[in-house]
Amino acid sequence: MGNFTTYFVLWGVLALVIIGLAVYRKMVASKEDDTIHLSAGESAISQQSAIAEQLAAIDRWGKILTVIAIVAGLVLGGLYLYQVWVDQARTIAQ
Repeated sequence: MGNFTTYFVLWGVLALVIIGLAVYRKMVASKEDDTIHLSAGESAISQQSAIAEQLAAIDRWGKILTVIAIVAGLVLGGLYLYQVWVDQARTIAQ
C-alpha cells in the first residue's frame, strides 16, 4: 500500500492552521466594540473600522483555507480508498 502518512500529516497541519485562525479571529473579535458610534469626533469609529477590516481579512483566509482543506481531504480519501482497492485486487489475483 502507498505511504500516505506525509500527506495526511500535511493535511492535519492545514487543519490545525485553520483552527488556529479561528482562535485568532475569536481573540480579535473580543476587542470589538458592539456599540455603534456615530459622532465624527470619536476615535472609536476608526478603531471599529480597523477591527472590521481585520476580521474580514481573517474570514477571507479562513474560507480559502477551509475549501482547500476540504478538497485536499476528499482527494486524499479518494486516493487512499483507490489504493486499498488496488491492493485488495492484487491480493485476490495472486
